[in-house]
Amino acid sequence: MTVLPDKPIIYCISEGRARDHNFQEIKADIKAKIANAADRGVHLFQIREKQLSAATLFELAQEGVIEAARTGMQVLINGRADVALAAGASGVHLPSNGLRPAELRNHVPLGFIIGVSTHSPDEVFTARVQGADFAVLGPVFASPEKGNGVGLDLLRAAVPLAGPMPVLALGGINEVRVGEVLAAGASGWAAIRYLNELLEREN
Repeated sequence: MTVLPDKPIIYCISEGRARDHNFQEIKADIKAKIANAADRGVHLFQIREKQLSAATLFELAQEGVIEAARTGMQVLINGRADVALAAGASGVHLPSNGLRPAELRNHVPLGFIIGVSTHSPDEVFTARVQGADFAVLGPVFASPEKGNGVGLDLLRAAVPLAGPMPVLALGGINEVRVGEVLAAGASGWAAIRYLNELLEREN
């Protein structure tokens, strides 16, 4: 298992707005947010732009990795280990219904980070058994991006099943709820809207 930063881990996820017609504009925006996130102490940044081709995603990922390198912030690519490896990213974030971490582990270098999206304590346990480096559980609270929340009780139930693997809370996170998920046992938190809005103000 890859050693992640001391908790609480802060994990920013891009908004998924990039398309072919707006790529240059969104690429510049994401690169600026990666730079701002690195300066503000964010530990992980996921490039989650599912509508891009592999070649275009690679371009974004490679330039994002360069932006993050000066502070050591780690960049992960959503669902595309091939792009992550080619671009020199720190790892990949797998969807809950995607490739299992154990199937990927033997094909990536030592230290390559594998995160997994989960939606239940059972899925968190499976991620741990499969050798994931961390799990993101959500949505804990309702959010426009993720729908209705599973609640803090489910987070509390999932954390013991993870053992030493960090569990990060996702969904409806804001400055108040950060404290709530950490009190419930999460090792950190992830956000799309909240963190992107904060980083937008720095552009």
